[in-house]
Amino acid sequence: MKWWWWQLAIIAALILFQPEIRALLYRLRYPRAVRFLRRVPRTEIADEIVDAVDRLSRSGQGAILAIEQEMSLENYVETGTELEANVSSDLLVTIFAPYTPLHDGAVVIRDGVILGAGCILPLSQAVFSDRTLGTRHRAAVGLSEVSDAIVVVVSEENASISVAYKGRLFRTLSTLELRDFLNGQMPRHTTEQVVATARE
Repeated sequence: MKWWWWQLAIIAALILFQPEIRALLYRLRYPRAVRFLRRVPRTEIADEIVDAVDRLSRSGQGAILAIEQEMSLENYVETGTELEANVSSDLLVTIFAPYTPLHDGAVVIRDGVILGAGCILPLSQAVFSDRTLGTRHRAAVGLSEVSDAIVVVVSEENASISVAYKGRLFRTLSTLELRDFLNGQMPRHTTEQVVATARE
């Protein structure tokens, strides 16, 4: 009887901690040094993403891009259409073109590779101070609350560029600020910065 309870506890733990276990296995399979060697130079990836975001913003096309850091986003890739394509500005703009099958979901990027498109992200339950923020922003903050991903959002309503990171939403970023963010530098300005507050 005792053994049966242990089996049940192990199965429950595997279900509850599945994202953490996946992230651990990913780290074991690809240690930090190996992952660094596999990556396209970070500045090149940032340039492609920034160019795509700039073009999407100028044309008023909404978009959401989740850029994986240390924690695996594999669970979210599985909710969309799996891809295996190098990040390019042209491809990102094409994915988010209006009325295409994948434009409503998120793109997930790992090490300069687009892993999936049309992916579903968890929605934040936080209370936003600005009620004009839509589902894309809520999904971006939601993912940033449960992972260390950098999530870039282009607003379809006003073409503004935002970044969600660690539960915070940085709004009205310029393309230069976005590039700095993707290269590891937090935005220096505080204007138009919105922090989602905890749910009451």
